[in-house]
Amino acid sequence: MKDIYIADVANFDEGKLFDGFFLVLAKQQRTTKTNKPYLSLTLGDKTGQLEGRVWEPGDPRIAKDFEKGDIVKVRGSASRFDDRVQMKVDQLRKANAGEAGKADMLPATMYDVPTLWRQLLGFVESFTNPDLKRLLTALLADAAIAEAYREAPAAKQLHHAWLGGLLEHVVSLLTLADRVAPHYPLLDRDLLLTGVVLHDLGKIRELTWETGFDYTIEGVLLGHIQMGVEMVQKAIDSLPEFPPRLKTLVVHMILSHHGKLEFGSPKLPMIPEALVLNFLDDLDAKMQAAAGEFEKSAREGKGPDEMTGKVWALDQRQLLHTRRWLGEDGK
Repeated sequence: MKDIYIADVANFDEGKLFDGFFLVLAKQQRTTKTNKPYLSLTLGDKTGQLEGRVWEPGDPRIAKDFEKGDIVKVRGSASRFDDRVQMKVDQLRKANAGEAGKADMLPATMYDVPTLWRQLLGFVESFTNPDLKRLLTALLADAAIAEAYREAPAAKQLHHAWLGGLLEHVVSLLTLADRVAPHYPLLDRDLLLTGVVLHDLGKIRELTWETGFDYTIEGVLLGHIQMGVEMVQKAIDSLPEFPPRLKTLVVHMILSHHGKLEFGSPKLPMIPEALVLNFLDDLDAKMQAAAGEFEKSAREGKGPDEMTGKVWALDQRQLLHTRRWLGEDGK
């Protein structure tokens, strides 16, 4: 039974001993500046992750038979380095069967996944373009694709990095896109929403989430843009008389959704729908990153007059929670 979570450790007094079950997300042998060997760990659960340090890796109380992806039981204490909470590990062993479950180890969306899925399908059902509607219907009717789409994180670390994160991100974008489209009559609403549903489709094969979040070999070599394009082209080619020009536009939406060549897009957005997709995708990711930092600051006990730490996903800038600072919202 798990009763200590990563989120709890930030509130522990430095040096206080505690026991807990955690998922090993990374394991590396390193040396200090004085060439003393130590073991660097990244430990996680559904509330987050933190760095662990085994300063005496030869200690018989430290198991040798654990690897990345294992659940371990750890005895250690909280410490702080460079304004970050770490764990000093004194004892470690692999968890026995039944001691801790994967459900406690991996973060998951706070939203109801079946409800999110119904919302996504509702947007598709609202399409007036029959070709785009049958394309998405065919893809989402594939049982393997649908299951992975509902489970996958949207990223390994940066945004919506939790089970169901991809679906949560896409439904958020669909809601935004559906509000933006009527404001700009030059936009093809169904094409924009199709781009939203398909832009990160390749992530269901780029990422793995069985024992933590990581990249598959194919994901490292190809990336989700290339993988998504292949999946969509295959689906389109199976549909009789799908308009070739429409196929070109759909593929362009996927190829260009990162917005810039240096951000991994093979092409720049060159149609209005692709421009809007890129802007909304970036907006949703950045707002989630900000919300995550505010939640982290609250867990660490920071008050409304304190800035967050530097946010890597937002160009290393610090943030201020305006509503808390103005006394309008204490969350």
